[in-house]
Amino acid sequence: MWAQVFDLGLHPGGGWARTSRPDEPDRSVGKDATDEMNATTCAGDPGRTLRAVQISSLGTYVPPRVLTNSQLEQIVDTSDEWILKRTGIRERHIADDDVATSDLAVEAARIALAGAGVTAADIGFLVVGTTTPDTFFPSTACLVQDRIGATRAWGFDLGAACSGFTYSVTTAMQMVASGAHDHALAIGADVMSRIIDYEDRTTCVIFGDGAGAVVVSPAVDPELRILDFAHEVDGSGGPALRMPACGSRLPASHETVDQRLHYVHQDGAAVFKFAVRKTSEICQRILARNGLRTADVDLFVSHQANRRIIKAAAGQLRLPEEKVVINIDRFGNTTGATIPLALGDALADKRLKKGDLVLLASVGAGFTVGAMLVRWAY
Repeated sequence: MWAQVFDLGLHPGGGWARTSRPDEPDRSVGKDATDEMNATTCAGDPGRTLRAVQISSLGTYVPPRVLTNSQLEQIVDTSDEWILKRTGIRERHIADDDVATSDLAVEAARIALAGAGVTAADIGFLVVGTTTPDTFFPSTACLVQDRIGATRAWGFDLGAACSGFTYSVTTAMQMVASGAHDHALAIGADVMSRIIDYEDRTTCVIFGDGAGAVVVSPAVDPELRILDFAHEVDGSGGPALRMPACGSRLPASHETVDQRLHYVHQDGAAVFKFAVRKTSEICQRILARNGLRTADVDLFVSHQANRRIIKAAAGQLRLPEEKVVINIDRFGNTTGATIPLALGDALADKRLKKGDLVLLASVGAGFTVGAMLVRWAY
């Protein structure tokens, strides 16, 4: 496994600089170690300051059509009781046939822009974390950029599956922290219903469609900011959760279609075990290196893959139920959109307030793993 971890600490010059910490491995021995450290700090200049960055707004969107467990009973060999017991899901939102990922992303982006009080022309960078792009190319980010009128923005799609949102927010944050742009847009959006086999009851009951977007900007109050992030990948877990065909390895053919290889294939037991273990591990690590305990966390917002995964990870972290956001019952697993949808519900329910310490966590296909610490800005 290769883990890439960054830390943001207060720099004497008044900005924010990545700094090594006493509990990190000593990388000062040897030229290669020094080169690696410089490459992962600040483009060869570890003393360069970075700006504090806040999440300025959140926008979410789900398609109006709802697919309930009872309706799934008419499609596949399953039951409401079976789905609820194993996943915690009661219903999910499904996009109409003429609706694509970019359509959901555009709706969420417009809401986020309005909430931040900025226009699309103010956005300098945008990134879309998605597993279901409209097309391989052009990117969904290009389509969103055009439709919202972000004429000064550049961007791209980011493929990290269910970690797409945390990875996208981190990427956008760095663009603002570096001073390259004053405002960036990070989106997590997926139409998972397009790649789900509705003859496979182990996967078709899990997924739904949705989108979430945030605007990140220089922090108005340097205390209310994105504090830190930690991300890693473990490529050995690739076979456990994948869509086997449709890429350069297995391009579309009669054989791949007949073998139903253009749908999600999952080893549920392997994903469950990895997700619980790594969610707990990466959350403990990011808290410890910031001198924090789980008792300091006001709200835990994990990727909504499965109610049992979330509760097991929260249990290992010793987080009480009132600090854990679970809304998978209403949306299912929307992949890149689960965390913003959960944040949106927390805001609507007044569980998330200005100044709260929020711990975000994600595990996705790859495997990808992510965590973020955020002091909520509004």
